Amino acid sequence: MKKEVIIELEQIFKVLGNKQRLTILELLRDRPYTVSEIIVRLGMEQSAVSHQLKVLREAKLVQTTRKGREILYCLSDSHILILLDNALKHVAHAFQHETN
Repeated sequence: MKKEVIIELEQIFKVLGNKQRLTILELLRDRPYTVSEIIVRLGMEQSAVSHQLKVLREAKLVQTTRKGREILYCLSDSHILILLDNALKHVAHAFQHETN
């Protein structure tokens, strides 16, 4: 694997290594949300949501679209879902082996 690719992967996994960002990504799995909707759904402070969305946007994990006066946040592409799904499967598998 090329050094540049490893560095990019490292950055993505750093971004994913945060509970608030993972929670936001999981929410965005279903549909696009505005910042206000995310605040209400997750019970987070506006500044925290805005900061985490900025980090996710810079990592190209989420993107924005404008709908009238609102800005909607959504997952950048289906690869994010695949990555999250595989991570969840791994956790379920590891947890299952721990309890056996």
